[in-house]
Amino acid sequence: MTEDFTGQLRSLGLKNGDVVLVHSSMKALGTNRTSLEIINDIIAVIGPEGTLLVPALSYDNVTAEQPCFSVLKTEPCIGLIPRTFFHMDGVIRSVHPTHSVCAIGKYAIEMTSRHCVDETPVGPNSPFMKLPDYNGKILFIGDTVKSCTFMHGIEEIAKAPYTLKKERTRYFIEDENGIVTERDLIGHDFAGWKQEYQKIKGLLHYPDIKTGKVGQADCCLINAAALMEEAYKKFREDPYYFVSKLNE
Repeated sequence: MTEDFTGQLRSLGLKNGDVVLVHSSMKALGTNRTSLEIINDIIAVIGPEGTLLVPALSYDNVTAEQPCFSVLKTEPCIGLIPRTFFHMDGVIRSVHPTHSVCAIGKYAIEMTSRHCVDETPVGPNSPFMKLPDYNGKILFIGDTVKSCTFMHGIEEIAKAPYTLKKERTRYFIEDENGIVTERDLIGHDFAGWKQEYQKIKGLLHYPDIKTGKVGQADCCLINAAALMEEAYKKFREDPYYFVSKLNE
C-alpha cells in the first residue's frame, strides 16, 4: 500500500500557508520513508507561503561543564528529524545555546532572528513564543506531547516556581559568521519534578486541537494561541498543575 503522508497531514488539519512547529518520533511513524522524506511531506503541505519550525535543542551537549555553542556546528540532541532538518539547505537556526529552533519558509527569519537577545531558554523573542503572533500550530507526531517545549515559555511567563535556575551560566556562543560572544544566561531547572504536559490534551477542544493518524503514529495538531490562553489560566489556578514530584 502506498503511504500518503501528505493526505494524512491535510486530514489532520495542516494546510497551505500554515506556520507549524513539529515535535516528532520517527519510530512512531512505522515507515520505511526517511526523515528527509517526512520533512519534505510537511513542507509540501504548508507550501511556499508556510513556515516549518523544528526544535534544535542542545541541552545534552551544551552544559555548564561544556558551555560552547556553535549555531552552525552544534548538533541537536533530540532525535532524527531535528538532526536531519538542521542540515538541510535553506534552514535558519535561532541563536540560543540550549533551546535553539531551526526554521524554513516565509517567516523563518522573522521568527528566529531575535532569540539571541533573550536571557531565558524560551523567552518572549524565542520562535516558540512567536507562534501565537503568526496563528501558529504545534504538530505532535507520536507520543511527543509530553515534550512540549512551548509550555516552558508559558511557565516562564507565569513564573512557575520550579522553572528557572537561580544562578546564571556563562556560555560561549559562536554565530554564523564565526564571531564568539560570551553571555551569562538563566537556564531551566525542573530538578525533582516530572513534566506532565500530556494534560494539555484535556484543556483544548476542536478545532483548537485535532487528532488523527500519520503513518502508524497517533498525532495531534494544536493551536498555539489557544494553548497559551488555557495553560496560563491553569498556572494561575495552580502553579504546579503541569508537574508532579519525582518518585511519588
